[in-house]
Amino acid sequence: MSTSGFEARPSANPLDAALRNEILANPGFGRYFTDHMVHVRWTKATGWQRGELKPYGPLMIDPASPVLHYGQEIFEGIKAYRHADGSVWTFRPEKNAARFRASARRLALPELDDETFLGSLKTLVAQDAEWVPTPKNDAEECSLYLRPFMIGNGKSLGVKPAAEVDYYLIASPAASYFKGGGKPVSIWLSQHYNRAAPGGTGAAKCGGNYAASLLAQAEAEAHGCDQVAFLDAAENKWIEELGGMNLFFVYRDGRLVTPALTGTILEGVTRDSILELARDEGLTPEERPISIDEWRDGVASGEIVEVFACGTAAVITQIGQLVTEEDRIVTPEAGAEAVSGKLRKRLLDIQYGRAEDSRGWLMQLA
Repeated sequence: MSTSGFEARPSANPLDAALRNEILANPGFGRYFTDHMVHVRWTKATGWQRGELKPYGPLMIDPASPVLHYGQEIFEGIKAYRHADGSVWTFRPEKNAARFRASARRLALPELDDETFLGSLKTLVAQDAEWVPTPKNDAEECSLYLRPFMIGNGKSLGVKPAAEVDYYLIASPAASYFKGGGKPVSIWLSQHYNRAAPGGTGAAKCGGNYAASLLAQAEAEAHGCDQVAFLDAAENKWIEELGGMNLFFVYRDGRLVTPALTGTILEGVTRDSILELARDEGLTPEERPISIDEWRDGVASGEIVEVFACGTAAVITQIGQLVTEEDRIVTPEAGAEAVSGKLRKRLLDIQYGRAEDSRGWLMQLA
């Protein structure tokens, strides 16, 4: 039996419907997982093999696997949304597929074609469609978070690209990423640690970038902050991004500024979507360097009226203050007319099928 080209081996013991519904009522983020996963194997000798859908469960990894010793790994983050008619859709998955390939090239992993990448999403969601939460109203934010990832596997301690590679897709029902929904968050400025450097892996979505941010994130939490912002590694003055989100600055004259992609910043799908939607809101998007001094001075003068972060998991989140070792840069709450609020609503309305998808950004999964 096959589904979209994948061999299907459904679980003989899926979770009881009543227990699943209890989870969907309060899923949190990344705490629970669906009954199945997708696996596709690659070897240097055979290339990509036929994929399979199988029960979710532990992986078989050799103790000498390259992913354990050299961090040869990449991943993506995508959401599946339940529409009012019961159908399930995802948002711009071809952008994730392209970024997955770019990350693979940087980490010396084999590139996965669009047909297999998108087919894995369709196969898993079609099988586990009952795990996709249904919003109770337009204000509730819930989805099925999809996590594709690829690891270097096999048995070798030589410092070289893996000769065996595994691609997996797992899924987890999710509520809002930050507690409190759209409440502005506090950000800590990391002045001693950098997320990425020129020529490094900053533009790739790989685990090492996130591992490198964890100490700074712990520092942020110790100062009562929700997230951490990083500066560039060369001059330690240019704003780059948060530990896992891109940044935007709203200016009084209608400019919407985000740090330019320089090879050290992840090219976010939500970031790209906001740059397109901004023009519909009468804003002038700019991609350029912005320094910590411009952030500080712009807020003090009233030139910068809003700061927000964006990403697949958290969508769009207002930044209420940036805490540094010297001061606090507090951005006044923008209120009902906030640019971030308008863009967030536009984005969510498209994703949940409440507004016309004029750009063809949605793809049906089930």
